[in-house]
Amino acid sequence: MADHSGEESPLESGSDVSDESDSDGNSDVESDSQLDGTEPCKYYNGRGCKEGERCSYLHVCKYALKGSCRHGSKCKLYHPRAERDASGASNGASDRSRASDPKLTDGRCYQWQLNDGNGWLDVCNDHVLEAQYSLPHTKSIKIYNTSYGAVSIDFRRMKVFRKSLRVRRLDDGNAVWIWYCTLSRKWIKYGSKDSKGNPGPVKNSDIEDKYQSNPASSFTFTIGADTVEIKFREMRQVTGQRKRKVTRRPLYRQQQAAAGVSQTASAVQNLHLGARPQWQFEGDSGAWHEFKHRRGTRTECSVNSDEIERKYAQNPKDSMIFKVKGRSYKLDFNAMTQTNLSTNTSHNVRRVLV
Repeated sequence: MADHSGEESPLESGSDVSDESDSDGNSDVESDSQLDGTEPCKYYNGRGCKEGERCSYLHVCKYALKGSCRHGSKCKLYHPRAERDASGASNGASDRSRASDPKLTDGRCYQWQLNDGNGWLDVCNDHVLEAQYSLPHTKSIKIYNTSYGAVSIDFRRMKVFRKSLRVRRLDDGNAVWIWYCTLSRKWIKYGSKDSKGNPGPVKNSDIEDKYQSNPASSFTFTIGADTVEIKFREMRQVTGQRKRKVTRRPLYRQQQAAAGVSQTASAVQNLHLGARPQWQFEGDSGAWHEFKHRRGTRTECSVNSDEIERKYAQNPKDSMIFKVKGRSYKLDFNAMTQTNLSTNTSHNVRRVLV
């Protein structure tokens, strides 16, 4: 994650009411946003869950996730593989039980899955989904590489727009979750240094520990004479009458099986919080110019920077065709070039943060 040293701390209480609003059309109350396969199912931990594999929650011992299950390897509920191995549960019965129990993942760091009512299916190239989900300002994503066609996913509520599908994110139990708060329309990590270089009064790990112990509770701390409360259900930081948005996202981890996509996934993940990508091409003079429509000019283009970025997010190894004054060009994301398909001449393109 980008280091925010030099930024004003999101916890400073001297500012007025946050300039953030709900004008994006949806309330930011995120009571449903954590249904991403990372919370243990209360029914599975009780008398049994009727949903079975259709359940969006984890079928895992809630005490095992905290490392405090008194039954250890003898527990009838599923424990993450690492804990069972550490406890010495290596006999045949344990292995058979482990194989039949629901798993967190199949061994990968994370798995994104869709369900049309007939069971959960993996999403191909889900490293792109994970990289975008790791960014606190990303609200949603549209993917095309599914058997259901184009699918739009709301990250905040973990729901699929306008389709009878469900989505979930499975985790291996080793994710590091980062907490962010809005300040001046930017997401700032808790614990980041303030404008004077001083660390914040609260740590990410403290917030996460409290959240794991009770996701319906809140975390309270003080700054000088002010009491600050992070309400988990509302995903809000409250200081008196002032409110700020809060979100919780995983620290991006590269899948071991996906070493070939490390550069593209890292490129997506390493976006500076608050910045946005811009696509530019190199002119004959060596100057760089932003892709714009420029309608009515001699350089009228059929695509702009935002449209290129949406295509790139679908598959960073792909390419696209566009036109400039009727002439066709190929933009190759992998080679980072644009080629005139008539003359076969190429120019460099680049993706920068602004």
